[in-house]
Amino acid sequence: MDEFNPDMKKILRPSADREIETYKISKSREADILARSRTHASNLKLAMKLSEVEMQADGKKATFFYTADDRIDFRELIRIFAGEFKVKVEMRQIGIRQEAAKLGGIGSCGRELCCSTWLHDFKSVNTTAARYQNLSINQTKLSGQCGRLKCCLNFELDTYLDALQGFPDYADTLQTAMGQAFLIKKDIFKNLMWYTLPNNTKHYPLTIDRVVEIKKLNQQGVVVDELQAVEVTSGKPKEVEPDFVDVVGQISLRSLEKNDRRRRDQQRGYNNDRNFGPNNGPNNGPGRDNRGPNDRNERNNGPRPNNGPNNGPRPNNGPRPNNPNNGPRNNGPRPNNGPSNGPNNRPPQGNNEGHNQHKIK
Repeated sequence: MDEFNPDMKKILRPSADREIETYKISKSREADILARSRTHASNLKLAMKLSEVEMQADGKKATFFYTADDRIDFRELIRIFAGEFKVKVEMRQIGIRQEAAKLGGIGSCGRELCCSTWLHDFKSVNTTAARYQNLSINQTKLSGQCGRLKCCLNFELDTYLDALQGFPDYADTLQTAMGQAFLIKKDIFKNLMWYTLPNNTKHYPLTIDRVVEIKKLNQQGVVVDELQAVEVTSGKPKEVEPDFVDVVGQISLRSLEKNDRRRRDQQRGYNNDRNFGPNNGPNNGPGRDNRGPNDRNERNNGPRPNNGPNNGPRPNNGPRPNNPNNGPRNNGPRPNNGPSNGPNNRPPQGNNEGHNQHKIK
């Protein structure tokens, strides 16, 4: 940094606390002023883009930075800004690259943009710089955040131009017996020139000396039989493929078989628990025969519950005490006619008539 540069300002005195507070208040107004200024520019339908507003430290002047393709008549806009913001207005037009520098960001290289850190002298960049460096003309990859060609295309251009001085000129085509060979690439790192033949997709790398030799023979009217391409070796170490051993029949699958057997046993026990739960009898469910004999014997050893009339004949526990209203008990099949199941134990007719009369009433 040049201390005697006329752009360098003189330091008068240290800032007072009141001046620092005024500076902070002025800077806090920039975001609100920028949003409102964009609204006014849109209402006036001006073809311009306001990118930044810079307030002076004392809050008496505001500089509006904008980008536009054509000349803009913003006299009416300045009057609106001065009347609303109560400051002196300065409109300053900047380029696309300066706008990207003010906004900042991260480039495709993973580092902060050069224009926002150290690069302040923006030179013209065209696609010729990409062609000298054997880069594919892809607008998406060659463009920066500003939408223009990347400034870094010029960084190594001089080195590439110096390296290309050793390559022969007018060697774009070579005459061979297999046809005319076309130059597609110059490799300055390996000093090779790549050619292709018609009706063939193979690339042939040639040394500079071989290209010069073929070019001299073509000038004498001699057509070479072959290009004599060199073998290109990569500096990358070759990966060694591992040797595989045939181990068929040498691996035991007992562990897998045990796991399968254990899984089947667990599944069979789960099904038995479902078929012989506490709410299911031996006759409920189709899987009753899957139980072992020990399980059936253990179930049949206890007394059978009295759950209904289908549980078999009732045991004869001896004569019941005589009751004048009931006759001898008949152990045969009993119709379900009420509390008195015997065929001869019907109530007297009078009682039935009285019961029927009670219903009619």
